[in-house]
Amino acid sequence: MSKRDYYEVLGVGKDASAEDVKKAYRKLARQYHPDVNKADDAETKFKEAKEAYDVLGDDQKRSTYDRFGHVDPNQGMGGGGMGGADFGGFGDIFDMFFGGGGGGRRNPNAPQRGSDLQYNLQIEFKEAVFGKELDLQIPRTENCDKCSGSGAKPGTHPETCTTCQGSGQQEVVQNTPFGRIVNRRPCSTCNGQGKIIRHKCGECGGSGKVKKQRKIHIKIPAGVDDGAQLRVSGEGESGTRGGPAGDLYVVIHVKAHEYFERRDDDIYLDMPLTFVQAALGAEVEVPTLTEKVKLKIPAGTDTGTYFRLRGKGVPKLRGYGQGDQHVRVVIVTPKNMTEEQKDLLREFAKVSGEDTKEHEESFFDRMRKAFRGD
Repeated sequence: MSKRDYYEVLGVGKDASAEDVKKAYRKLARQYHPDVNKADDAETKFKEAKEAYDVLGDDQKRSTYDRFGHVDPNQGMGGGGMGGADFGGFGDIFDMFFGGGGGGRRNPNAPQRGSDLQYNLQIEFKEAVFGKELDLQIPRTENCDKCSGSGAKPGTHPETCTTCQGSGQQEVVQNTPFGRIVNRRPCSTCNGQGKIIRHKCGECGGSGKVKKQRKIHIKIPAGVDDGAQLRVSGEGESGTRGGPAGDLYVVIHVKAHEYFERRDDDIYLDMPLTFVQAALGAEVEVPTLTEKVKLKIPAGTDTGTYFRLRGKGVPKLRGYGQGDQHVRVVIVTPKNMTEEQKDLLREFAKVSGEDTKEHEESFFDRMRKAFRGD
C-alpha cells in the first residue's frame, strides 16, 4: 500500500509555515494518542502523523521530500553507485558489469550501531510548564552479561564459518549468453553472520542479547510543549560486535488543563463575570500558573474583552523570560432568578428606556418586512 502524502496526513498545504506544521501535528497527536483515543486505528494514525512531522518538521528533510516525494534519492546509492538498488534479482549482473557498484560487500563482522527507542511519556500541564525530573523504566535489548554479547558459552568462542570463510556470503557462478554471472547470496550455513556458534550461551540462547528493564533518569525542561522529543544519547538498544548503542527519544504528551489553555508561551483563561460586575466595574481575583492576582475590571466591560497579565505565562524553552497570560471576560447570564430579582431587572429596563416586549415586537416586525421585501 502506497504511503499517503505527508501534507495530506497533517492537513496542511505545501506552503504551510513551520509553525503551521507544528500546530497541525500537535492537534493530531492529542487526538490520536493511544493513551487517550482507544479507537482501533488511533495508534496507526498517531504513528502516521509522527512520521509526517519527522519529515516536514525538518527543513532539510522537507526540501528533499518536496523534490522526490517518498522516494529517498540516497537510498541504495552507496556513494554514487547502484550496489544497493533492487533490480528484482539482477543486482549481481550490475555488480559484475560495474565492478560491484558503490555498495560493496557487507562485512558481517563489522560493528553495528544499536536501534533507537521511542518512549511516550504523558505529563501534567503544570509539569510541562515548570519542568520535572523523574525515573523511567525502559524495556530494551542489551548485550548478554554472561557471554559479553558473543552468544557463545563462556570458555568457548564463535568459529569462523568454513563455508564462506567469514565473509557471510556465498558466490554462485552461472554461465549465461551474456557471459559468466556471479550471484552473491547470504551464506546458508551461518545465515550471513560469518561465524558459527557450536556451544551456545545458556543465558541468551546464542543470540548474545537479553531483554532488560533499565531505569533512566531524565530531566524535563521548563516550558516543554506537547509533542516535543527529548533525546537521551546512548540509552537505546545496545550495539552489536562492539558497535555504539542507539539513542532513546522520549516523546512528551501534555494533558489538557481544566481552565488554562496554552498557545506557544502564552496562557489563555476565560474569566466569568456577573452582569453587575461588568456593568459597574469590580476588582476580581484571577488564578495564574503560580498564584492569584488582583485584576481591575472597568465599568461597562463587554463580554469577550481581553486583559493581559505580563510575565504570567510559560517560561521560554530557549531563551529568557516568560510569556503572558490573557484573560477573556465572559459575562454569565443569571439563571433561576427570584421574582424580586426579575422585578428589579424590569425596573432597570424601564428606567433605561428599554421595553423588552416592544423591542421584541419591533424586531420581529422588521424581520417580517425584510422577508416581504417592504
